[in-house]
Amino acid sequence: MVSLKRAILLFTVIFFTVNPFTVRAQASEISTPEEITAYSQHHVKDDYYFSLFSHKASGKHYGFALPVILIDNGLKVFSSAEFHHGEAIVEKDGQFYKLYHGKIYKTDVAGTITYDEKGHPTNAKPWDFSITKNVAGLIIATILLFWAFLSLATTYKKSVNAIPTGIGRILEPLIIYVRDEMARPNIGHRYKEFMPYLLSVFFLIFLLNLMGLTPIGFNVTGNITVTFGLAIVTFLITNIKANKAYWKHIFWMPGVPVPFKILLAPIELLGIFTKPFSLMLRLFANMTAGHFVIMGFIAVIYLFQSQLTLGGSIGISMLLTLIIFVLKLLVSFLQAFIFTMLSSLFIGMAVEEHPEHH
Repeated sequence: MVSLKRAILLFTVIFFTVNPFTVRAQASEISTPEEITAYSQHHVKDDYYFSLFSHKASGKHYGFALPVILIDNGLKVFSSAEFHHGEAIVEKDGQFYKLYHGKIYKTDVAGTITYDEKGHPTNAKPWDFSITKNVAGLIIATILLFWAFLSLATTYKKSVNAIPTGIGRILEPLIIYVRDEMARPNIGHRYKEFMPYLLSVFFLIFLLNLMGLTPIGFNVTGNITVTFGLAIVTFLITNIKANKAYWKHIFWMPGVPVPFKILLAPIELLGIFTKPFSLMLRLFANMTAGHFVIMGFIAVIYLFQSQLTLGGSIGISMLLTLIIFVLKLLVSFLQAFIFTMLSSLFIGMAVEEHPEHH
């Protein structure tokens, strides 16, 4: 068992450490600013295929495909490898599909894509329930969190004072940190009611951020639909659990002259929506920017290969990438902390008891 744990730990360290080198290898054939932009945008987007690296000259891609699940006059399930990275048209039950700019469109046997006056595709799209990189990342993170927390819960079932083992040794201090530094100070005596959500969102964001540092290329928290979903949950919990005092302070603020109450009410009402919007945008922007910075450092250094020589280019590129990689480790925790802290703060404001209402 000890040797197995050491093997898993060694694999994890290698898995995270080789990420900058893998990204450098992937970008090694970038030679123009246009290619830099295109490659960086592709790196942060969701995809139907895990692309570890590719060879530009031969056109070969190395990785593994994910299942495509479409509903279009029936259920259609097939491998995304059939698209050949958008080069092939897939025919299923007389229907033709094309992968174009990361989306699946219905088309004809020739793969014709029509456009409107703004250059956007007008082809119909089937209902898409495919397992993309982001979906796979969420599934993997969910399984890992279930396993970790069930393991910790099993330890506490044996004895309340039992000392956690394995992954529980890492989880316990973080759980106590969320409880004592976020939930209790911001929410007060009702903190236990919201601990399941705060723990879930903290560890989910933290784990997804860490997964984004692996060579596989997850960027789940850099997808605005994911951060939107997390922000919506905070929004719903905050407003559903809010007490009367919270709503009174929004629509008819006590102790304020009536003309100012009328003026402030729309602003306070707007604040209900701007709070979750800031949560969504902050997490999305920071995680996406981190990926772009890494890709930019790698690509820019490569463009100066002739001035720095091959060895100098590789050395400086690796050094800068590793520095940013270490900073992203800090940012991974920081963004999970900020999202959870602000969520607890918003919830605390909604459930706070005001003395004047007793």
